[in-house]
Amino acid sequence: MQTSYIVTFIGDDRPGLVELLSGVIERNGGSWQESRLAQLGGKFAGLILVALPADGGPSLEAELAALAASGISVRVTPAEHSAGKQSVAAPGRDITLTVIGPDRRGIVREISHALAQQRINVLEMESEVRSAPMSAEMIFSARLTARIPESTDLDDLRDTLDVIANTMTLEIDLE
Repeated sequence: MQTSYIVTFIGDDRPGLVELLSGVIERNGGSWQESRLAQLGGKFAGLILVALPADGGPSLEAELAALAASGISVRVTPAEHSAGKQSVAAPGRDITLTVIGPDRRGIVREISHALAQQRINVLEMESEVRSAPMSAEMIFSARLTARIPESTDLDDLRDTLDVIANTMTLEIDLE
């Protein structure tokens, strides 16, 4: 029988970091299933879903913890479903939100609060702050994928997002 673990890591960005992690996973009989990896602020961070033999978790965790000596912080968390079994998605449908506008504090909090109030679950989010080409003004942009309950009134959601967009001088598109 196989079990699943989520490996969360962060370390100084450098060549060979993914190879180091994948080597530990392979040596412990694991199989790299899914991942989300990114360079952020000079660090390299990620989440990896690993399938392992049922008794492989403790040795994987111990070997990954030993990577702290090389500057990599790692956490291993048992996943809720066994390897090979897909988790059952909550009923509803997926939406995509794109957000762009002048960077300011509170953008993510305001949008995530509005979504949570309507019981909308964020599935994925990517965001960045970059300099605008002509003005050098700092621009925030994000793309979110979320699962909305079947009962969600899209007009109400659009109205709520429009209030946030107007208040914070953002463009928020709902697809």
